[in-house]
Amino acid sequence: MAAPAALQRSVVSPAGRHTASLIFLHGSGDTGQGARTWIKQILSQDMVFQHIKVIYPTAPARYKISNDCPEHIESIDSMCQGLTDLINDEIKNGIAKNRILIGGFSMGGGMAMHLAYRFHQDLAGVFALSSFLNKDSAVYQALKRNDSVLPELFQCHGTADELVLYSWGEETNKMLKSLGVSTSLHTFPNLNHELSRTEIEKLKAWIVKKLPAEAAKTSE
Repeated sequence: MAAPAALQRSVVSPAGRHTASLIFLHGSGDTGQGARTWIKQILSQDMVFQHIKVIYPTAPARYKISNDCPEHIESIDSMCQGLTDLINDEIKNGIAKNRILIGGFSMGGGMAMHLAYRFHQDLAGVFALSSFLNKDSAVYQALKRNDSVLPELFQCHGTADELVLYSWGEETNKMLKSLGVSTSLHTFPNLNHELSRTEIEKLKAWIVKKLPAEAAKTSE
């Protein structure tokens, strides 16, 4: 079988020396460029860091948004393979795996949880914005058999979300916590299925906490 084509990506370079990477996955029907533009509109500028490269890949996978229908595991796993190639590209560029964060909005956050908790448990952390996992998700099955330290999860969800219900996000958070994941769930009253400036600023602060700037190596 031919190797999957490399994912298209929109990249925001760090302002200074590149020592960490962030992969942001878009929601259903969007593109990497679309997610970048959306965040840029909310912040009135790109989400940019001194030392972190931000990568917005375009993901072809699609699945039905319902918390009680079976996961389309073939589509998810195919996407995870493409994202693994992206992670490996960053590692080849000299970025340690524990200096790579992954997350996303809606379906993108769900994909990030699959990628990190099933295939890459040594990433720096995971974020999921207005996202959920199905009731019998493969992620839960994988974590039931797991005994290693897991990446921390940063979750945000609006209480007025009518597409991915707040209760689905809450249920996902409780399940992952019960399976050994260190989680936080930030609630945004009256926020629908969207991003807010306060939410992104909170996310940025968490990103910098998980991926702090490294002191420049001095040559002896």
